[in-house]
Amino acid sequence: MIDPKSFAARFPGDFTFGVATAAFQIEGATKADGRKPSIWDAFANMPGRVYHRHNGDVACDHYNRLEQDLDLIKEMGVEAYRFSIAWPRIIPDGTGPVNEAGLDFYDRLVDGCKARGIKTFATLYHWDLPLTLAGDGGWTARSTAYAYQRYAKTVVSRLGDRLDSIATFNEPWCIVWLSHLYGIHAPGERNMQAALYAMHTMNLAHGLGVEAIRAEAPKVPVGIVLNAASILPGSDSAEDQAAVERAHQFHNGAFFDPIFKGQYPKEFIGALGDRMPAIEDGDLKIINQKLDWWGLNYYMPMRVSDDASKSGDFPWTKEAPPASDVKTDIGWEIYAPGLKHVVEDLYKRYELPECYITENGACYNMGVVNGEVDDQPRLDYYIDHLGVVADLIKDGYPMRGYFAWSLMDNFEWAEGYRMRFGLVHVDYETQVRTVKKSGKWYRELAGQFPKGNHKAA
Repeated sequence: MIDPKSFAARFPGDFTFGVATAAFQIEGATKADGRKPSIWDAFANMPGRVYHRHNGDVACDHYNRLEQDLDLIKEMGVEAYRFSIAWPRIIPDGTGPVNEAGLDFYDRLVDGCKARGIKTFATLYHWDLPLTLAGDGGWTARSTAYAYQRYAKTVVSRLGDRLDSIATFNEPWCIVWLSHLYGIHAPGERNMQAALYAMHTMNLAHGLGVEAIRAEAPKVPVGIVLNAASILPGSDSAEDQAAVERAHQFHNGAFFDPIFKGQYPKEFIGALGDRMPAIEDGDLKIINQKLDWWGLNYYMPMRVSDDASKSGDFPWTKEAPPASDVKTDIGWEIYAPGLKHVVEDLYKRYELPECYITENGACYNMGVVNGEVDDQPRLDYYIDHLGVVADLIKDGYPMRGYFAWSLMDNFEWAEGYRMRFGLVHVDYETQVRTVKKSGKWYRELAGQFPKGNHKAA
């Protein structure tokens, strides 16, 4: 096993090591203190949507165990905590009255981090749209972008003086394609036109959110977290190379192009533009605001081949086979070079600010044996992918930090509680937390930072 202390030498002294979670996945207490349902509460309670109809009612009971969990983060040796704020706690109906008890919870969370010397990286939206807004069309309705803007303003006016960083959204790809086209996440739509409406509304909401954040807390760095696909061709053929370009426009360009270039991708618009909502004057200018940073979530590559029949909708690709049979317990291909590839590709295509790896990790479902969790495969995954980040830094890419997904096992969306990504094992019956082998190694690594010996270039 690689010694964490010697491994640390590959990173600059001011590199940020952190852990990440999301509100719906850990908090529980879904009916407490004025919170109303989100689209995920409804989705989880429908048969056939989530594994065994697992739901977020209790999750990791983080809402009631906040102080112990913040102590746990402190014990993990990390400098920063990336968490999300639950819109249904703050403005339970999405619009209308603000719920002070919800803001109070996040006050305690932020103050608790500050008291323990932990930096706060807040994500304003990690998928838990207030269910009431679904009645207006949810993300397919333009009005939701303005509801989000007010929500962002409300949160930042209360917490902005103590936040170290803010992301407007987590993983637009999931909010749009996974949730409105493939139907795997809430609200479970399978409709290209609905997805295209959701795409533009969400992009607009991001821009409106940036404006709201900067108006309330101009000194807080603002960004967005994108699970950009590392798209690799199934072969060297010209057809497969062209398929990669189309897949890029669909999976990445639909968000990167408007945010970083102020336009939607050309072939994408050529194929799908007639089904998009009206792009009003000024929309693209609002979306295309300079960001202070961006976050990349990476787990596995996407491999594509050309669909010669051009059946169905753009981007006319088929899934190509993985390069190896090595997979995590959730069935995802392990391919660390994909992380290098996607960072290099995106910096070539766009003028991007500095980057944080905001999520990276692996699903392995080992349990506790004699008080220990030996999750060596997860540890190997972390070492491989952190090695890639170190290489990117050496190559001059502005990689500023790394957040392990996740601090603890939690509600894994459509997979319920059967898939575990945590550095810390959670026994859902007793809520006992046990730091895994990977967590102990990561603690040793993170404990080396910040070194304070790094001079800014």
